Amino acid sequence: MTKNKAPEPVIVGGGGKKILYTLKTVGRIGLLNSAKALNSRNTCKACGLGMGGQRGGMTNEMDEFPSVCNKSIQAQSTDIQAPIPVEVFDHPLSEFNKLSAYELEHLGRLNTPLYKAAKSDKYTPIAWDDAIALMAQQFLNSQPQRSFFYSSGRSSNEAGFVLQLLARLYGTNNVNNCSYYCHQATGVGLTNAIGSGTATIELEDLSKSDCIFVIGANPASNHPRFVHQLKNCRDRGGKVIVINPAKEPGLVRFAVPKSPKSLLTGGTWIASEYIQPQIGGDLALLNGIAKAVLESSGDDTAFIKNYTQGFESYVQSLGELNWQTLEEASGVSQTEMRALAYHLIASNACVFAWGMGITHHTHGVESVEAIANLALLTGMIGKPGAGLLPLRGHSNVQGIGTIGVKPVLAADVLAQLEANLGVTLPRDKGLDTLDCLRAAHAGHIDAALIMGGNLYEATPHSSWAEQALDNIDFKVYLTTTLNRGHVKGMANSQALILPVAARDEEAQSTTQESMFNYVRLSDGGVTRLNNVKAESDILCELGAQLLPNSVINFTEFKQHESIRAAIAASVPNMQQLANIGVTKKEFSIPARVLHTPQFNTPSNKAQFLVSATQVAVPNKNTTYPFTLASIRSEGQFNSIIYEQSDSYRATDTRWAVLMNRTDILELGSEVGARVNIVSEYGEMKGVKVFAFDLPRGNVLAYYPEANCLIGLEQDARSKTPAFKSVAVGLKIVN
Repeated sequence: MTKNKAPEPVIVGGGGKKILYTLKTVGRIGLLNSAKALNSRNTCKACGLGMGGQRGGMTNEMDEFPSVCNKSIQAQSTDIQAPIPVEVFDHPLSEFNKLSAYELEHLGRLNTPLYKAAKSDKYTPIAWDDAIALMAQQFLNSQPQRSFFYSSGRSSNEAGFVLQLLARLYGTNNVNNCSYYCHQATGVGLTNAIGSGTATIELEDLSKSDCIFVIGANPASNHPRFVHQLKNCRDRGGKVIVINPAKEPGLVRFAVPKSPKSLLTGGTWIASEYIQPQIGGDLALLNGIAKAVLESSGDDTAFIKNYTQGFESYVQSLGELNWQTLEEASGVSQTEMRALAYHLIASNACVFAWGMGITHHTHGVESVEAIANLALLTGMIGKPGAGLLPLRGHSNVQGIGTIGVKPVLAADVLAQLEANLGVTLPRDKGLDTLDCLRAAHAGHIDAALIMGGNLYEATPHSSWAEQALDNIDFKVYLTTTLNRGHVKGMANSQALILPVAARDEEAQSTTQESMFNYVRLSDGGVTRLNNVKAESDILCELGAQLLPNSVINFTEFKQHESIRAAIAASVPNMQQLANIGVTKKEFSIPARVLHTPQFNTPSNKAQFLVSATQVAVPNKNTTYPFTLASIRSEGQFNSIIYEQSDSYRATDTRWAVLMNRTDILELGSEVGARVNIVSEYGEMKGVKVFAFDLPRGNVLAYYPEANCLIGLEQDARSKTPAFKSVAVGLKIVN
């Protein structure tokens, strides 16, 4: 733990300011519109925690009401905007490029298809029929292997399934999604350990746990309703162990808006223990906790004997680690690691939750496997109230993976698809998200279909990403609003932007899957705009023209019931999806939630895993001596920027660097001054300095602004980019 701390934060997460913010946002979009949106039977559009669906817009699967947060309001505020006047597109791209991400998002909703020719500097309106025909012709002109298809996590299961099926029938497995930039390391690590890449608990388990580890995540900003569960654990006398280099105020104390007591007392204390490893030090810390558990005889010997394999090798690997190495690599003392081990051993039911502070490193899979090892070591998996919980960022990112938007389909899913649909699909291994852009940068991609998201600002090494996208001759974007990905990487290429219906505007019902493996049904049905289409309709219309001789009748596939029947027949444990539109019965996907220790591995036993990397070596680069992690603010969701300030960290600009106060002084700078942040890949000039409680040598900067500093290094096994372990230098602005 760092010995040089800034003063304890006086900022409290949540509280009255969030209530006022909500009221302000509701006032801006209108009380009637807000009430209709929040009360409709549609799944929340924000994080993967999930709420809404058939229980009503502000109710979760435990029937808790109100189950709503600031992120829900922010997401609705984006969709409830007037359409962008067509006259706006008389302006050249050079002027759009001057707008910030916030300004582009708040221009309004897209309500007409737009086309930009290769050498043009403007988007111009285009009729829907012409847009679909152009899109089909461009993909016909391309070889399938010189294309890729991408989806964000906001799309429905129905649209995602059509996307991946269309791509494979067209002839490519270059099918990927945003999880390759966030939790793919989780999927790989957990599949290796327990045979499934998702959470092992359901929401109700959090009400039964007496200890919750929150590792490398900031749910106060990114998953606010999860903080309610942490508060409840504390209220029951349980422990909340936060492991994060940054001392996030909302994880220290949080005034829960729906709790009068929490508001009146100035906030609930969230973290029982707050441990601050240096950036990238989690792997050493997790192995140190495990070593301490073993040395204290806190391992669950009966569980290990009956339900696991590989324990002997794991014990040997921990024995080879000495405490000095673990302390130096983690920045945490042996005493503190032993204290965490004590809390874990004393627990009856412990949940391990983590975010991208774990996965955004070159050793992301190893860190996830270390978390799984720790759960297996103490028998904290396969029983109520205990288990593993990756904190998913987008509302349907997990569902998009479940229904096959990924470059390699499981053999059984591939076989079922072919048998049920009477098709033959390609067998070659497709490219992951970053590799698709690598191929584009090398001039090997001619056409791309990008459904949702902001692929430009989601990709590291901004200048490289811009060139990669511009090297794609034809791009089609399916989106509700403009973002910087629609105006960057456009100098020499052509593009279509097709306006789509938001989730609650769909004419037919759609389904989404939460981080708890819970599938919800959204009714849709809200009418706001007159010239948008459902994503599934656009894809089916493309399929009908691109593949006129296909055995798949894409016109019939426009019916979501037909899509759901195909999913149910092909994807394991999704049979209940077939009739969900009629039964309205939402469900938990079987065999994923583990209340008994039954594992989907070849041996039916969980695996202790030992990797070559047991500790991550701290940054010793003398040219770039600081280690930077990119972070998200309270006023953003993924790459969508709702507010320029960050009320929890007391920053008034996103062009900011957060530093240890002693580091600021030793640099010869001061709070409020300007510095340049420099890495091997780029530079942020004139960045404002803020003091924050961080270990020395560690700094934070906001994503996606900091992407210009981040290279293409990635975790070898999951291909997840290393957004949170970047060597940088700081220079005072004269």
